[in-house]
Amino acid sequence: MNDIYGDITRRILPPLFIAYVIAYLDRVNVGFAKLEMLTALHFSESTYGLGAGLFFIGYFLFGVPANIMLHRIGARRWLAGIMVFWGVTSAASIFISTPGEFYALRLLLGAAEAGFFPGVIFHLTQWYPAARRAKVNALFMSAVAVCGAAGSLLSGWIMQTFDGRAHLPGWQWLFLLEALPAILMGMYLGVRLDDDAQRVSWLSADAKRKLARELADEVVGRGSSGAMAAVLRDGRIWLIALIYFCLVTGLYGISFWLPTIVSEMGIDQPARVGALAAVPYAAAAVCMVYLGRDSDRKNERRWHVAIPAALGAGALMVSALCRAHGVVEMASLILATSGILSAVPLVWSLPRGESAGASSAVAIALINSFGNLAGFVSPYAVGWIKDLSGSTADGLYLIACTILVGAIIVATSSGRAARCDSLIHDP
Repeated sequence: MNDIYGDITRRILPPLFIAYVIAYLDRVNVGFAKLEMLTALHFSESTYGLGAGLFFIGYFLFGVPANIMLHRIGARRWLAGIMVFWGVTSAASIFISTPGEFYALRLLLGAAEAGFFPGVIFHLTQWYPAARRAKVNALFMSAVAVCGAAGSLLSGWIMQTFDGRAHLPGWQWLFLLEALPAILMGMYLGVRLDDDAQRVSWLSADAKRKLARELADEVVGRGSSGAMAAVLRDGRIWLIALIYFCLVTGLYGISFWLPTIVSEMGIDQPARVGALAAVPYAAAAVCMVYLGRDSDRKNERRWHVAIPAALGAGALMVSALCRAHGVVEMASLILATSGILSAVPLVWSLPRGESAGASSAVAIALINSFGNLAGFVSPYAVGWIKDLSGSTADGLYLIACTILVGAIIVATSSGRAARCDSLIHDP
């Protein structure tokens, strides 16, 4: 009984964590493919930026409908199905030969992945009360940092090792091999994932009753009727969506451009680029877990978001200023990645919960979809600026300023909008 949440975490979090590593890898591996794909297909930096960003238009359009479907049919069937679908879509990227094909597949991949992250965040609210969610959200979202570290090493190795085999270039092997785990993991979730605590055999009846009581103490919200209208009228949800947008600008600015930034240091071998790009993410993984635990322990959210975000923005500016000093630039990128990635999961724990059930699913999906529009703006803006100036530095300044705006909004938001309970029944 005393370790009920430990049992839950050990049972449900590892497969969801691995699935998110796979999801994020399929989303951002285009950043590594870019190192060869642009030259091979004669794409401009703007073409790459637009294609990388179009993922998030599909993500935005399908985020809310996808979470409504998950609420209706259950996490197991929904998450399993979309993982298999996006794995097939990602593998199809090996056939890209024109900008139009690149754009179309990125849109489709975004639509396929739209239901995964908000679906998992909603799914976790069926297992953890608000006071425990900062830590579990940070543990789950540390998959981004783990993906950045392990994925960078893996992507660089695949591109260098498989280049030319079966007459395929390294970037095509990258898309093909990194799509297979999504298909396999989708099949696994379809068999092993539990929809909710009340139907599992590995929790005792007493543990189920205790969990049901603690979840019932949360604010009870609206049912499916009027959920969308109620969420759209809630200014606090739009405030969190704006904050999330600002921070996700930094998240994807790093994810899509870090390999390019490292290669501009004079590193030309994909495996070496991957090894260096892994370092900032490894540091970020430690920081994310530590700050998530510290936020729950101190029951404080606002400054745990604002301070790391502001530090990350400042470090990103320093990295852009010190392009000629490799050690300083690398140290700045480590601090920037750690700060930005640590702040993002804690956004989901900022204000007090106000809704449950269908309203919760809609609100989570709305915040996530709107916030992830930054994934469209960020890579496209940096690519466009790089085409104009010949350098990524000005694009990094823009990203840093956007992150800083988010940190300021968090720091100056009212106490009522930033209370220490979790966002909705509940980046």
